[in-house]
Amino acid sequence: MTATSHKAGGSPIVPVAALIGGIVSVQYGAALAKGLFAAVGPEGATTLRLIFGSLILAVLMRPWRVRVSRAVLPWLVGYGVSVAVMNLLFYIALKTVPLGITVALEFTGPLLVATLQSHRKLDILWVLLAIAGILLLSPPVPTDHPVDLFGVACALGAGGAWAVYIVFAQRAGAELGHQTAAIGMSIAAVLVLPVGLVHSGMALFQPSILASAVAVGIFSSALPFTLEMVALTRMPARVYGIIAALDPAAGALMGLVMLHEALTVWQWGGIAVVMIAAAGSALTMRAPKALPEQVS
Repeated sequence: MTATSHKAGGSPIVPVAALIGGIVSVQYGAALAKGLFAAVGPEGATTLRLIFGSLILAVLMRPWRVRVSRAVLPWLVGYGVSVAVMNLLFYIALKTVPLGITVALEFTGPLLVATLQSHRKLDILWVLLAIAGILLLSPPVPTDHPVDLFGVACALGAGGAWAVYIVFAQRAGAELGHQTAAIGMSIAAVLVLPVGLVHSGMALFQPSILASAVAVGIFSSALPFTLEMVALTRMPARVYGIIAALDPAAGALMGLVMLHEALTVWQWGGIAVVMIAAAGSALTMRAPKALPEQVS
């Protein structure tokens, strides 16, 4: 989805507040999901998040009214697969890596896509900054506060899946528009369900777990999706991209407040560097486009 067309006039406070609210909502939902790990593990949490997220989006979007052509079907299936992989790797990373670091590492995937597609020398700076941020977040040398390397690899893998997801989202979204998210998440839920059942079994169906999963679905899907719709129709793509760069900071603050995940000065610095790279990429992009909405 892009924010290239937006309504003229009106107060800029409303779309900015809506987008920031969506960012906070997504990270709050991620923190809630991490609270489910003790009972169902990251695989079970991913399954529940995708199931309830897809159900909520289905109610909001009513995707059954859309006819999917054969031409777009491969792109739509690819979209669903990338959503499944992205969410699964993100939650596996979140098990051992603080939320803020996980979000920042994942964010480098679409950032690299956005900068490398432009083929301008200036964008090399943003790529180098992203790499510097990764090194600050997960230094290759021993430290007093090491980060789990497997978790780091999963977070970077989630970023790679997000990058692939952008390609599929653009192709499928050209025909299906907003319905792409609703249909694609349903495909992802079906794909991940066997993984969740194998790892978590009947624990997935405990009433207390289901209640928490509904909250995760609301804060991770329904609420941010609605708020982003308000922002995307009233905001230039460049502004959208700059504000979206706040995602890693929101994750770090939510991790600190809700999960008591304290970060080192170097880790905060790494998050700041990734944010600068993302904001710089959005600010200097020649033909600015907002990234397709992340459904993780």
